[in-house]
Amino acid sequence: MKIAIPTREGRVDDHFGHCDHYTIYTIEDKQVVATEELPSPQGCGCKSNIASVLAEMGVEVMLAGNMGEGAKNKLSAAGIRVIRGCRGDIDTLIKTYLLGFVFDSGNACDHHDCPGH
Repeated sequence: MKIAIPTREGRVDDHFGHCDHYTIYTIEDKQVVATEELPSPQGCGCKSNIASVLAEMGVEVMLAGNMGEGAKNKLSAAGIRVIRGCRGDIDTLIKTYLLGFVFDSGNACDHHDCPGH
């Protein structure tokens, strides 16, 4: 399984569509066996092709900070499960997720360029 996290400086980026890159973890037997980085297309997540690129790479889960419904719907349509409301250090987040302690916040941005990000 592969899990992607929108990343900036080793932390979950607060806004999916504006991250520096995506950190992609390859998981086997609930352990991280590899990581790689995918540069972000830098723009609106709902209008870029990032969902299809991630799906082609085998990503099944996106652990994200904040994200609009358009981007969430595109990722979901590409077969990627989205968990919003994530924050903090990405290595800590992935470990916490693998232990079963990360859940979707249910909160979505309702406009572009949310000032709180």
